[in-house]
Parts: sequence; structure tokens; C-alpha cells
Amino acid sequence: MTPLGVKLRALRRERGVSQKDMAKALGISAAYLSALEHGHRGVPSWALVQKMIGYFNIIWDEAEELENLVWSSDPRVVIDTAGLPPEATRLANLLSRNIRQMDQATIRALLTLVQAKINH
Repeated sequence: MTPLGVKLRALRRERGVSQKDMAKALGISAAYLSALEHGHRGVPSWALVQKMIGYFNIIWDEAEELENLVWSSDPRVVIDTAGLPPEATRLANLLSRNIRQMDQATIRALLTLVQAKINH
């Protein structure tokens, strides 16, 4: 499941909405919405994200949060390290090969570390 999928599921449950009803309102198939929630589809279009925001009637910070989750929810990430130091390429490859074996605590620790360095 992706961060976007977790959020969509939570919003649907809070409002008591089924995937089928939400999909129909957005003009997409329930199968596509399910795949999106489970991380089996890539990032939805900007237009679909705007429809989701309108569907849930969310504004300001919550709408911005949903938009930010979209851009961090692509389940098939490609990292281009061309022109970066060799350590960057090594790091990208290590993550690519080993992320499935990492436990949740390790992933959270790495995420916290990277986010701290980016926000510094």
C-alpha cells in the first residue's frame, strides 16, 4: 500500500464510502481505485487528484497533504544518479536490492534520517 492509498482508504472509511461509490462519482472503475489504494498503479493524474479533493470536500492543509502524498506514492521509483558521486549510485542500488528485506523500524529510521537532512 502507498501513502496515498492509506490516506484514501482512511478518508473513505471516515465518511462511510465504498470503493464502488467513490469510483463511480470520480468516473473511474472500482478496480482502478482498488489498484491505486493497494499500490498496484502509478501516480494518478492531476485532474483525478483534484476530483478526489472535491469529492471529499477537503480544503487547504488537508488538500495540500493529499497532493503531497500523491507525489510520494509512486510504487515504481527510478533514481537517476548520473553525474552524482559514486556513493549516491551505491546507495540507490543498495536500497533497490534490499528494501524488501528491511523491517518497518529500519525503513522508518532511514526515512526520518533522509527527511531531516532534506529539511535542514
